[in-house]
Amino acid sequence: MDILFLTQFCTPEPFPRSVPLARELLSRGHQVRIVTGFPNYPGGHIYSGYRQRLWQRETLEGVPITRVPLYPSHDASGFRRLLCYGSFFASCLPPLLLTEKPDLIYAYAPPTKGLAAVLAGAVRSVPFVYDVQDLWPDALLNSGMARRWMLGPVRAVCNLIYRRAARILTLSPGFKRALEARGVSGEKIETIYNWCDEDQLMGPTARPLPSREPAFAGRFNILFAGGMGKAQGLHAVIEAAALVEPLNPRIQFVFMGSGRLLEELKTQAAAHAPRTTLFLPRRPMREAAGVLQAADVLLVHLRKHPLYEITIPSKTQAYLAMGKPILMGVAGDAASLVCRAGAGLRCEPEAPQSIAQAALRLAELPSETLQDLGRSGRDFYQANLSLRVGAARMETLFLEAIRAPHIAINPQPSVG
Repeated sequence: MDILFLTQFCTPEPFPRSVPLARELLSRGHQVRIVTGFPNYPGGHIYSGYRQRLWQRETLEGVPITRVPLYPSHDASGFRRLLCYGSFFASCLPPLLLTEKPDLIYAYAPPTKGLAAVLAGAVRSVPFVYDVQDLWPDALLNSGMARRWMLGPVRAVCNLIYRRAARILTLSPGFKRALEARGVSGEKIETIYNWCDEDQLMGPTARPLPSREPAFAGRFNILFAGGMGKAQGLHAVIEAAALVEPLNPRIQFVFMGSGRLLEELKTQAAAHAPRTTLFLPRRPMREAAGVLQAADVLLVHLRKHPLYEITIPSKTQAYLAMGKPILMGVAGDAASLVCRAGAGLRCEPEAPQSIAQAALRLAELPSETLQDLGRSGRDFYQANLSLRVGAARMETLFLEAIRAPHIAINPQPSVG
């Protein structure tokens, strides 16, 4: 196969479904090339060593990449985010239409990439596979970046993409059910779980915990790593930290990352849980790996919302791969995945009492039991969620999309 990846985000940005996936497919004998933007995620600033121009070619790990200009922005402004997505949509069309015709286009969300694949596919008679990582327009509305008048046009674009796609990928069974409820044929939808950035987290360049890191010794450290915004609902976690202090002061909730609510969370922690909370700055993935390994338990938490019950936060796969016990504060598909992996405990999202009770239970477990939970999660990841497993399933899906787009595929994820 000659596969063209269309993705706005790509290595060196932290997106495993870019160069890592392309490299794996190359090793299986396929031709893969990528059309993408200039790297700027998550800060919204072009990475050092890159300068925007009309067209730039490079090769990363054997994968040919064409970069096109865009308006870099990942802040809370809906208008600037629209400029970001829209500018890439306009810039990506020439390489899609003018370069060598591929056998298949793989378009990684959001819908502007799917719309570009619709246009290029129609002009060049090329099938495309669309990867749904967020449910639009729901995700836009929930983020607060969209006005209600936008929902109709966005929904119409999404429906067009779903109709024209040869196959559709979803990151969870819940996403598949949601698309079927919107009239999308279940025969063309396949659930293939995301994997983590294995090179960054577990590769030879992953860095151990520096000796100057604030000491974890003597504490039972429950670590949340990642963005700290409205969606994460971390105010409830800090309330839980305040609840555990008189019961087990050894427990420490550690927050590593950045986000719009970081300072607000620090203020809340200083006022209500100063001895059971610790904030660490955001680190590159390679350096974060050492901190994850040093923690006793890794925390996933999102607000209580129907949309989050059918999503699986990407840190879930990373935590499983690291072989650490997980405290899952997300209901629905994410909790089911961790339970099937036998990798930890669940708690109710945005429920401080439930979070505190789960933290206390984990802190009371023998170290051997915690190690067993982590080992179980890592084994589950390797057997069901790894890049190797996911790429093999995507290879099959791509071949079916090319050869017989009308033939149904097995809609059930092969997990557990």
